[in-house]
Amino acid sequence: MSPATAPRLELRKVSKSFPGVLANDSVDLNVKPGEIHALLGENGAGKSTLVKIIYGVLHADEGEMLWEGKPVRVADPHAARNLGVGMVFQHFSLFEAMTVLENIALGIENPGDMKALAERVVEISHAYGLPLDPAREVHTLSVGERQRIEIVRCLLQNPRLLIMDEPTSVLTPQEVERLFETLRQLSAEGVSILYISHKLDEIKVLCDRATILRGGKVVDSCDPKQETAKSMAAMMIGAEVRSVSRREGTSSGKVRLEVQGLNLDADHAFGVSLKDVTFSVREGEIFGIAGVAGNGQNELFQALTGERPVHIAQEILIDGVPAGRMGAAARRHLSMCSVPEERNGHAAVPEMSLTENFILSGYRRMNLLAGGFIRNDAAEALSRRVVEEFNVKTAGIGASAGSLSGGNLQKFIVGREIVQNPGVLIISQPTWGVDAGAAAAIHQALFTLAENGSAVIVISQDLDELLTLSDHLAVINLGTLSPGMVTAKASIAEIGLLMGGLHGMTEHQPNGGNANVV
Repeated sequence: MSPATAPRLELRKVSKSFPGVLANDSVDLNVKPGEIHALLGENGAGKSTLVKIIYGVLHADEGEMLWEGKPVRVADPHAARNLGVGMVFQHFSLFEAMTVLENIALGIENPGDMKALAERVVEISHAYGLPLDPAREVHTLSVGERQRIEIVRCLLQNPRLLIMDEPTSVLTPQEVERLFETLRQLSAEGVSILYISHKLDEIKVLCDRATILRGGKVVDSCDPKQETAKSMAAMMIGAEVRSVSRREGTSSGKVRLEVQGLNLDADHAFGVSLKDVTFSVREGEIFGIAGVAGNGQNELFQALTGERPVHIAQEILIDGVPAGRMGAAARRHLSMCSVPEERNGHAAVPEMSLTENFILSGYRRMNLLAGGFIRNDAAEALSRRVVEEFNVKTAGIGASAGSLSGGNLQKFIVGREIVQNPGVLIISQPTWGVDAGAAAAIHQALFTLAENGSAVIVISQDLDELLTLSDHLAVINLGTLSPGMVTAKASIAEIGLLMGGLHGMTEHQPNGGNANVV
């Protein structure tokens, strides 16, 4: 690709405001034909707003967009697709009860004859290494296969610019490499790719150029191949990203959480039943649970935290106490705290203040009730402590949870649970969608909690995160937990195979089954 090549897409002085927020501030951006161009920035930097403007979901207040040198106004996504812009969103828009073909037909202009469309789907999916069976129902597919539907749906419309938003966040390592091969093939054919990801090591391997946003402005650009993940993170946040201090986990402390033969039936048609899940976690240990989304992680979180009690009390022991039939409040009283995957609505009530949200989970453990009344002074002091210790950017402890950016709300929620000094912490997707600085802060907090004697269980789709955090890890697939393994000795290829469903085909345990990590 020659430096003199005219841009396929060019943005000039694009600005977009929302009430009280300047999301994009005079942004200049250009993407050349065949270029894989990264768009980087911390949470709230303006990336999502910018790509929504390109795709026609939002309209800029100021500035202009040029397509192959000509000014254009993209009225809506339909106009964007006609122009040649395709977008694969982070969260898929698929109907699980429908087939692959039916989902594709619903998402493209003029699908035409269904038999001819099925032939085109097979042809394109194989040409780009994304095999799909048009007759398969979506609910039977892995997350990686579902992503293929979104990509193939875009490719059927012959895009000249493909926008990818966090495309590898739910993929196995093997699926990531397959996706990269597809993107490189598209690039070689002249398709431009605008790539958003918080995984900076991937940016370095895949992308030709990067544009960095901070506070809605373009603050830098670089050749990722000439940078390190740490240097790019520093460009994003405007400061050196602090290094996390890793320690070796204990193997001799007392068992704080023990799960023995846990079984739990799915509670809805598309749920996953848990089958004979067995593991234990000692004080000072971080235990990671990897897996592609939709393989029983939510059901396991609910069973461990008491949101869904199980039938046999002895299947879950907290500090030796049978807790399987206890609800969430009783388990908190024992020593268990938790951070669910969904921040708004599950971990926090968006309309309530930070202090009120602290009270919701901490009133019992932190003695915030006296004589039937809330001890507001104590609750406010604890909320201020979380804001200060976890560097939460907010207008104050009276601000609503919904007013915080995703990364800052996550830091508050994690901090709220950690200051309650849990003996056992269950945390799901701890840094989902947060920037490098916030992720480092959360990781350090989990290390420190374990150092102080807690048992920490991290459920995550981000394998890099689990390799960084955990002392031991296992893989969940279709509700079954793989044998546990020492993280430092684990094979990435082996973990990827387990995530893909090949339980029992590794050197650890040839005949399959579960392991109790002690």
